[in-house]
Amino acid sequence: MSALARPLGPSTVHAVIDMQRLFMEGTAWGSPNTRRVVAPIAQLLSHRPSAAIFTRFITPHRREDAPGAWDHFYSHWPDVLLEKMDPAVLDLVPELGAFVPPGEVSDKITYSAFADGDFAERLRRRGADTLVFSGVETDVCVLLSALDAVDRGYRVIIATDAVASSVDKAHEATLEHVYPRFDAQVELATVAEIMAAWQPAESRS
Repeated sequence: MSALARPLGPSTVHAVIDMQRLFMEGTAWGSPNTRRVVAPIAQLLSHRPSAAIFTRFITPHRREDAPGAWDHFYSHWPDVLLEKMDPAVLDLVPELGAFVPPGEVSDKITYSAFADGDFAERLRRRGADTLVFSGVETDVCVLLSALDAVDRGYRVIIATDAVASSVDKAHEATLEHVYPRFDAQVELATVAEIMAAWQPAESRS
């Protein structure tokens, strides 16, 4: 029995936010917590492989290429500028990149998946009405993307055991206090609960 109020229909999209090598341990933005959610995300992807849209956070080549106050932001993070970093670090982690295709990839240069790039258009082409969010970070890119989805009228579900942050307290506070503030529009569920509500599973041929 799923904890979700309603089953998930064919117009559901799994938005996998920024599961890139950039956010794995060993980079300036990396965290061991990112590795922790690779397996549950892969489990959800296996359940509905064609429903996935992966976002990638693309950093600028130089600080001067960043718009507005982002220039100041990158003054604190010079090591993630492409002039100093191997572009391959922007790739999806290999275990999840294996799901493309059938999954799609949408690049962005800001926190929210909706702020730039073609994510919104990809949703429109699919006729999406529900978004299941996984990925990183719970309190930054996942949060901003989820709230933008709320504003656009999507049903929003956070896969609680498939999101992570480099800051444990911020991760916990967002799940326990921020998302519940939107309890009429944001649902929280585990991967197992989401899969139970999203039947039958696809077969990967």
